[in-house]
Amino acid sequence: MPLFEYSQFDESEQFQPQSADKLFDQISEYMLQYGEEILDQLPELEDEHPELLEMLIKRGFVEKDKDGQYSITPQGIRRVENKALEDLFTIARKDKLGKHDTEFRGAGQTVHDESKPYEFGDPVSNLNMHESLKNALHRQGGGSPIRLQEDDLVVHDTEYQTSCATVVLLDMSGSMARYGKFAGAKKVAMALQALVRGRYQGDFLQVVGFYTYATPLSERQLLQCAPKPVSIYDPRVRMRIPIDNPPGFVPEHFTNIQAGLQFARRVLKRQPAQNKQIITITDGEPTAHIEGREVVLIYPPAEKTRQITLTEVKRCANEGIQMSSFALIEDYFYLGLVNFVEQMGQVSGGVAAYCNANDLGNMVVDSFVGGRRKRKTV
Repeated sequence: MPLFEYSQFDESEQFQPQSADKLFDQISEYMLQYGEEILDQLPELEDEHPELLEMLIKRGFVEKDKDGQYSITPQGIRRVENKALEDLFTIARKDKLGKHDTEFRGAGQTVHDESKPYEFGDPVSNLNMHESLKNALHRQGGGSPIRLQEDDLVVHDTEYQTSCATVVLLDMSGSMARYGKFAGAKKVAMALQALVRGRYQGDFLQVVGFYTYATPLSERQLLQCAPKPVSIYDPRVRMRIPIDNPPGFVPEHFTNIQAGLQFARRVLKRQPAQNKQIITITDGEPTAHIEGREVVLIYPPAEKTRQITLTEVKRCANEGIQMSSFALIEDYFYLGLVNFVEQMGQVSGGVAAYCNANDLGNMVVDSFVGGRRKRKTV
């Protein structure tokens, strides 16, 4: 254990203030776990150390509105996402990020030396004019002018590079607050946002938080969100909540995977991308589902909720959506959760795995990239 000796400051050493980057990184680490609650504490920091807040504002990470409320700027959000990507996947900022290739050939951006006969729909920009002219000369036996015909045309062969639409389902139930699970899961989601922005600009990515309900999360909302606090402690819960006219108090800390999957399926149905996938990150069995225009809350987890959720999993798979499900096991080996996630994998024919928050990043990015390799045939 290190020993420290304290003495009166004699001004012989110049005081070095903390950098704005380092201070913001520390604040953002807390936000990954606790969300916008951290922003509510910034006025206290301003009272005690106004120079620190001024430094963050000048650096462009934090802004203050006319009502005195603090928020993270788009530049600050980008820094959190990029740092999450670096931390999880060890991708240096100086590296030039390219698109991910597949084993298929087709319209893409990687041009090969070999050529292939032109087919209707091939980009004209990929025409190999040198080889096309040679074909025409050979056909007409030399001479000029050279008259090109369709059979003379060849195009540069290219690697097929897929576009993909992805929805990340992030568990925001009450149990995610334990053992840093939510911070780890949120960090992965933000890293995927940076990955798409830097490497897969043609992709679509939407993060959806699910709890008693399901809601889409913008980049700012993702950074500022937190698990829903546990609001009832009854050992047995059987509640029906009308969706159209909910009561004033609704326990939000339940786990409604079905609602998340329904929302994701509707979002992906509107996307033109050839490949579509849903990545689900959860730490518990489903304890809520939808029946008609009601949300049904059941605890302990019930077989009915499980079957209704698996039916939605099957519906997603039938629409051609690649499914990847990850169970976060941190504080105990929860056999019921592992079994359910494995059932999701069996029903969907997709990926199912359990891990801890530290291993989640590499597993999710492998699944994300792998899901982009699938090419549908008409």
